[in-house]
Amino acid sequence: MATGIRDKVAIIGMGCSRFGERWEAGADDLMVEAFAEALADARVERDRIEAGWLGVFYQDQSTSRSGLPLSMALRLPNVPVTRVENLCATGTEALRGAAYAVASGAVDIAIAMGVEKLKDTGFGGLPERTKGTFEDQWQPGFTPPGAFAQLGAAYAARHGVAMDDLRRAMAHVSVKSHANAALNPKAHLRNTITTEQVLAAPMIAYPLGLLDCCGVSDGAACAIVTTPELARSLGHRDLVTIKALQLAPSNGVEMGHASWDGSHTLTTPIAAARAYREAGITDPRSELDLIEVHDCFSVTELVVMEDLGLSDPGRAPADILDGRYDRSGAIPCQTDGGLKCFGHPVGASGLRMVYEIYNQLLGRAGERQLASPSIGLTHNLGGIPNRNVASIAIVGLHGSR
Repeated sequence: MATGIRDKVAIIGMGCSRFGERWEAGADDLMVEAFAEALADARVERDRIEAGWLGVFYQDQSTSRSGLPLSMALRLPNVPVTRVENLCATGTEALRGAAYAVASGAVDIAIAMGVEKLKDTGFGGLPERTKGTFEDQWQPGFTPPGAFAQLGAAYAARHGVAMDDLRRAMAHVSVKSHANAALNPKAHLRNTITTEQVLAAPMIAYPLGLLDCCGVSDGAACAIVTTPELARSLGHRDLVTIKALQLAPSNGVEMGHASWDGSHTLTTPIAAARAYREAGITDPRSELDLIEVHDCFSVTELVVMEDLGLSDPGRAPADILDGRYDRSGAIPCQTDGGLKCFGHPVGASGLRMVYEIYNQLLGRAGERQLASPSIGLTHNLGGIPNRNVASIAIVGLHGSR
């Protein structure tokens, strides 16, 4: 019987570029920025890296669709490199490849990198022709805000929530993320906002206003992984290990018939159950110290609280307004500002989430540091509610579970 990878892989180094409108930097520059931090953190020589995984979604890196940009930008020692893409779960998919390689015994040290240069493409998330030359991203009759806005209407109908009450809870999600990002020097958006500003913002796709939506960013994030035994031999005492990595993709049920009412995601509860089982977590509400979830839109974060089993069905709006997921609450969520404010360079987002958990566990989060966390969860939702892939990573201090 499969035993999973719980505590078989240690993260010994992580790095993250500053996210934002990085007009002065190319994708290679962003990867080098993240890699330099991760390599110094890992305390290993570059030539000891034995394999790499590169996660990129839109950007073609000005070369063939391969892992070559990773090898060439970082001057890796001619080791195997693989490019992966799994929608907005691309960064976590890169980590999964590197972690599985180490857990299997195929390599001792591997690297996972996620990067995206979205600003250069002209992509804004809305259906207008791309200003770049490498790829046409026009999607007629479809927008991400439009797809996710339907979660709000369906959720309100299913649970009998007044739309004004739902929008106020959604606004709190955005206000919280902005407050956390204000303490994060690498975040794209560091301005604080008020509930009133969110509610008065221009409407994008009802009930999503402008301040309910994440923006478009450039950035890169990186992880270096090895075995716990080798990590200790390299002098790492406080080990952060991977407790679980799980994926659950849509299989067509959401679009095939009316058994799904559109008020939640079918995939997230499945991926979460698998991850909790692999990590040995039986009560996530009491065992998780912090979480990073896929808040591409404020309503997504709200719905995911229930899909992860952290709020009872229909209770997420009240829990959010009660401060349950604030930085000072029972289960802090998006302590770095999340996709909403740290930014969402698609290929990097999953690794950026793990970067925040990693720094919190090691007490390196600066002004936003929590009190002694030992285990955290990240969640990506690649795609849109009716066809997506849910990706869950659980990481913690070695021996914490």
